Amino acid sequence: MLSWPAPLLPTLPGTGPVLKVYDTAGGEIVATTPDRTARMYVCGITPYDATHLGHAATYLAFDLVNRMWRDAGHAVHYVQNVTDIDDPLLERADRDSEDWVVLGMRETALFREDMTALRVLPPEDYVGAVEAIPRIVGHIEQLLDAGLAYALDDGTGDVYHDVAQAPGFGSESGYDEATMLGYSAERGGDPDRAGKRNRLDPLLWRGQRDGEPSWPGPRGAAGRPGWHIECATIALDTIGMGFDVQGGGSDLVFPHHEFSAVHAEAITATKPFAKAYVHAAMIGLDGEKMSKSRGNLVFVSKLRGEGVDPMAIRLALLSGHYRTDRAWTAGLLREAEQRLATWRRAVARDAGAPAGPVLHGLRDRLADDLDSPGAIAVVDAWAEQTLAGGDDLEEQAPSVVCDAVDALLGVELQDC
Repeated sequence: MLSWPAPLLPTLPGTGPVLKVYDTAGGEIVATTPDRTARMYVCGITPYDATHLGHAATYLAFDLVNRMWRDAGHAVHYVQNVTDIDDPLLERADRDSEDWVVLGMRETALFREDMTALRVLPPEDYVGAVEAIPRIVGHIEQLLDAGLAYALDDGTGDVYHDVAQAPGFGSESGYDEATMLGYSAERGGDPDRAGKRNRLDPLLWRGQRDGEPSWPGPRGAAGRPGWHIECATIALDTIGMGFDVQGGGSDLVFPHHEFSAVHAEAITATKPFAKAYVHAAMIGLDGEKMSKSRGNLVFVSKLRGEGVDPMAIRLALLSGHYRTDRAWTAGLLREAEQRLATWRRAVARDAGAPAGPVLHGLRDRLADDLDSPGAIAVVDAWAEQTLAGGDDLEEQAPSVVCDAVDALLGVELQDC
């Protein structure tokens, strides 16, 4: 599957520090320890609708991870999937009497446009679930052969993973059974499905149903894959076990990331799936979580269509910490637009306040669990000092600050 074009990434003087992030599984901030090439997997969209600001905030958070690793001298192998076959996609296509393939392709293309506009560095591997199905089937066959998975005896062809045989199950989320059961019911699981050995056993393969697309499956049963085995397979096929960061929204902690790890660790008989599990918080509107069910989604493409500068959208989302649930408001956007205009006026000057402290401050704040509000405050202070004038202004400072803001925060400032 095609990714999107990469923005130019300025080269900064010196080398950035070690990046620290909050690991959900460990419950603490940890230093990332990549090899020469850092490896990251971020769960992608289910393309039944346009990119909303919750999506955008998540991908901006991991874009900062990507940029900080590159500034520290690492190559980055970034992988993102597209869940281009799933219930929400089929339901939307049925509601609108549209071909599900066409719907998925159109919304994926719009997502690429939004990511390009927001200057998100693209993944090296951008993989759709459908193209991974033959490899997914092979992994399910492997689990069946090992006795770690089972098919229901009701004739549906549905196959489940037996979590009773998964040592350490629950270690990624840290949730107790009651919490897991609640989230499973809310987030696409089927804890009350008759015939399962354990209510938390995750679906590996859904046997063919009337009116649904299907592919040849394990033991000859036509159907389509479960959600979690898709990401497990794509990650294993691209960056392998023990990669540096598994990323996504906080709503993916359970069941998705828990079960993806369970599948991959069973397939490979090794641990861990990922060294750190990093999750971005939710974006709300008018005091409620932004979601399709509430009908309160704010779309990046709609804002762009209204003439909003994508860099203002980026700045508005980065003005809150990635792990803090926060609200999107018209005031937040206005503040970001004003900030962007101020920064652009400052870097357009012939001289500015010393740039060294700005570069150091940006690196220091972002290396500390992606403290983007702190990083923004560093640039605010520089812009204020620059616009105020003085005797200590440096001719090259605006250019250096412009490059640093671009490379590290991903915000393009004009007239640099």
